[in-house]
Amino acid sequence: MKYLSEWDQWKRYSSKSWKRFLEKAREMTSHLELWREDIRSIEGKFGTGIQSYFSFLRFLVLLNLVIFLIIFLLVLLPILLTEYKITNSSFVLVPSKDKDIQCTIYPISSSGLIYFYSYIVDLLSGTGFLEETCLFYGHYTIDGVKFQNFTYDLPLAYLLSTIAYLTLSLLWIVKRSVEGFKVNLIRSEEHFQSYCNKIFAGWDFCITNRSMADLKHSSLQYELRADLEEERIRQKIAERTSEETIKIYSLRLFLNCIVLAVLGACFYAIYTATIFSQEHMKKEIDKMVFGENLLILYLPSIVITLANFITPMIFARIIQYEDYSPGFEIRLTILRCVFMRLATICVLVFTLGSKITSCDNYSCELCGYNQKLYPCWETQVGQEMYKLMIFDLIIILAVTLFVDFPRKLLVTYCPSSKLIQCWGQQEFAIPDNVLGIVYGQTICWIGAFFSPLLPAIATLKFIIIFYVKEMSLIYTCRPSPRQFRASNSNFFFLLVLLIGLCLAIIPLTISMARIPSSKGCGPFTNFNTTWDVVPKTVSTFPSSLQSLVHGITSEAFAVPFFMIICLIMFYFIALAGAHKRVVVQLREQLSLESRDKRYLIQKLTEAQREMRNRLD
Repeated sequence: MKYLSEWDQWKRYSSKSWKRFLEKAREMTSHLELWREDIRSIEGKFGTGIQSYFSFLRFLVLLNLVIFLIIFLLVLLPILLTEYKITNSSFVLVPSKDKDIQCTIYPISSSGLIYFYSYIVDLLSGTGFLEETCLFYGHYTIDGVKFQNFTYDLPLAYLLSTIAYLTLSLLWIVKRSVEGFKVNLIRSEEHFQSYCNKIFAGWDFCITNRSMADLKHSSLQYELRADLEEERIRQKIAERTSEETIKIYSLRLFLNCIVLAVLGACFYAIYTATIFSQEHMKKEIDKMVFGENLLILYLPSIVITLANFITPMIFARIIQYEDYSPGFEIRLTILRCVFMRLATICVLVFTLGSKITSCDNYSCELCGYNQKLYPCWETQVGQEMYKLMIFDLIIILAVTLFVDFPRKLLVTYCPSSKLIQCWGQQEFAIPDNVLGIVYGQTICWIGAFFSPLLPAIATLKFIIIFYVKEMSLIYTCRPSPRQFRASNSNFFFLLVLLIGLCLAIIPLTISMARIPSSKGCGPFTNFNTTWDVVPKTVSTFPSSLQSLVHGITSEAFAVPFFMIICLIMFYFIALAGAHKRVVVQLREQLSLESRDKRYLIQKLTEAQREMRNRLD
């Protein structure tokens, strides 16, 4: 018998104690999890598919809260400490350089006699008194904060906060999506195994509600019918003649041209509405009727919302004639809706960018942007993102209160009306709801640079949406019969969110690197573009560090680095392919072994029968 030394005993005891401590810590932190009881209750009543939507909403709340904390610590906190004399620090004003006086003009709205409804307009559009607050980019017109021992570089901090929250979002989304991808990879099995998994392991044991159990039964039946339908379509595709193949592909080409035409019409409508709104919103408020002013301010948001509402119905009608399998129909429709929702934001931003950089007078050519219409163009882009965020919340609340609740009452208390019963109760469609909150999150990513407090507004918005959707689910909606597995749902949600992040990075990068920064507001008034603060900061480094940075960013380093990354990627792709082939071979081997066992059992049974016959 082997005896442990005192050192080994202490190490084992320490290891066990540390594991017990971690388990207790995880148990304690799980009780502090946001909306833990609510989400578990939803999971118990409605299954893991709908629960995954609310868990995703909680993730976005936490993500926006962390983004707000990054911006607050890097940008807002030094300013607040100085403004309220908490620390012995002072503002460093932007030094005046050789700039034309026309480019520095930034007219602030007058604070004279203001009608009450003007405050409502300002609150809904971000103009007026809100334009002068720390909500928007134009408020931060200082070069830094001077503390006792150092000077805090605000332009650099402002740019770094944007890079930090985009990088954090990317890493956090990729980390969470990898887990879902692993599960999806495991689930990508053969069709026979898929049927077996649905029949023997498809039940969701979290369900405790009778109606949800019936719904799960119908959902499993629907999945099996969909699988059989996909099998039938695969067989139909295999039996198609060349004539039928040409015919169906020609029809799909024609229908996809219609889809592109619909998308083009929507984008053109958004472009026209944005141009009209930008050209007329400079009118004085007292020359306008209250409703007319709001309509012009919110015209792009209204057109985007109408486009997002109408196009999914058109896409759902078109997909019926394309002769795809049911599963592919759902994925293609969702992909088209994702592209539509997220591309509308990019169209709006690029339309604003084209208006900002379009030069038709001397001052525009002098400043590098349309200074007459956009004296502080970053603030005005932030106002557009703010309006999109507020209008999206208003639409969600209005639909829930004035459409879903009355619809539930009519269905409940007017059972004799065939029209109302045919209309039916509102379904809680998971993909549509997810696209809505991803749309809001994309707005937040784009707008956080132009409106630093937008992540805080997004956090409050998603908290409100959580409670509104929870009430809507419990009291007014019925779950969709096309249910999602939690693993598939989580991976799909994060994939859509990743697409939204990539689309948000494109206009942000262009605006920071290509469009000249405003000369009358913001921390980058002395820089041609926002990115110019980086070379200026690098020039203050020691010469050896400068050489290192220039070497890393040069083509001589980038090309070999890119080639090495490509080689590593190809290696891992080849390794994954080899592992996949091994898995296929092992599956075939298991199948052969099961056949061998079946054959041996048959032979053993026959031998036993012969033995009994001889004995008889």
